[in-house]
Amino acid sequence: MKKYAIIFALMLIPMMLFANGAQEEKSEYVFATDATWPPFEYIDENGNLTGFEVELVPMIGEAVGKTFIVQNIPWDTIFAGLRNGQYDGVASGVTITEERKATIDFSTPINNQGQVLIIPTASADTIKSINDLPEGAKVGVQIGTTGDFALEEYPVEIRRYDDIGLAIEDMLNGNLQGAVCDSLIASDFVLKNENYADLLTVAGEPFTSEEIAIGVQKGNTELLNLINEGLQILMDNGEFDALKDKWGII
Repeated sequence: MKKYAIIFALMLIPMMLFANGAQEEKSEYVFATDATWPPFEYIDENGNLTGFEVELVPMIGEAVGKTFIVQNIPWDTIFAGLRNGQYDGVASGVTITEERKATIDFSTPINNQGQVLIIPTASADTIKSINDLPEGAKVGVQIGTTGDFALEEYPVEIRRYDDIGLAIEDMLNGNLQGAVCDSLIASDFVLKNENYADLLTVAGEPFTSEEIAIGVQKGNTELLNLINEGLQILMDNGEFDALKDKWGII
């Protein structure tokens, strides 16, 4: 009996080693992004997923010898999918907040920005900042974003949309008095978009200050360490700053 027990135990050893090796050798990770936030992530005129974070994530993976893939996922399901393990991380202009830190671990920040108010240019003489909006003014945001939460501190009527572009269009149609989004997203609509340049204005300075980072499941220190290691490599060799310059990230 002992002989057979020993033989069985010896057979188990390579099986256990193989199982451990398979776990340790994970080389491909998937990151979700909501491709409605240029220049961070969006679909270009050829139907391709592109943007600052869409390029940054694979670069981080390459720096640490892993394959990091970006997939387009709707914003309203993006955090639930992370919790459920549908993907490994989220790279979608995600602001670090105390509420999110309860369920998500964040990488080294990749950018600092704030929320701004976009208004029709025709209103620029009377609305110089978000504090100049009349009580009950209709203001559009993308649902579930930092701008959505920030507006709760102001006496306005919040109109929520699936993406900020729909809010901008509704404002141009006369149904909103303003729209709130990240300062970099605003610059894309106001400063870089020739279709809107004469129609839209950013009212004043950002009224929030936020750090943007890549998120992973709470407790996934292995992946978090890989991301931070890769980011540091890119920051040290200049590739991170070069990518920011390419996409106009300040």
